[in-house]
Amino acid sequence: MPKIALYGLPGAGKSTLARLLTEEAVAAGSEVVQLNLAQPLYEAQSVIYELAGRPLTDRNQQDGRLLNLLGTELRRINQDALTDAFTARARQAERKNPGALLVCDDLRAPDVSAVAGLGFALVEISAPDEVRRTRKASRGDLSAGDERHPTEAPLDASPWRRVENAGSLDDLRAQAAVLAGELWR
Repeated sequence: MPKIALYGLPGAGKSTLARLLTEEAVAAGSEVVQLNLAQPLYEAQSVIYELAGRPLTDRNQQDGRLLNLLGTELRRINQDALTDAFTARARQAERKNPGALLVCDDLRAPDVSAVAGLGFALVEISAPDEVRRTRKASRGDLSAGDERHPTEAPLDASPWRRVENAGSLDDLRAQAAVLAGELWR
């Protein structure tokens, strides 16, 4: 079962690359399971917005400031809270979907050891700052997260592969096809 964890600064194209890898895998007849390290944070964000009387209408909406705060406080309470939950979901996916491609598109520095320890190949995705910031601004986030937040710190790990996302969507799709081919070797 191939496993891949994508990392990079906000707007670099992690989620887009994950979507393109999923399309490649499905086209090749493979199953894909998307796993997010921050899933508990997205769930907490949804509850908080519900409690505030402003339920989220789009599950992909992100309140970056709130997610930064929730991540900081959750890790303060239990530094392994996110990785423990991720590990449980990854192991469950392996049991339920043997042979499926497991994709994590939100790897962060504090979680590298745990995710790499599960056998995920690390892929760094980058884009020029101006391009990345433009993409990030167009996402429609409820608020932007702080790029200086500790979870956005560079990873202390050597990636299995690097992807430069400076061109068009078709350019990124071509890189996803190459990456997918390498995953199934």
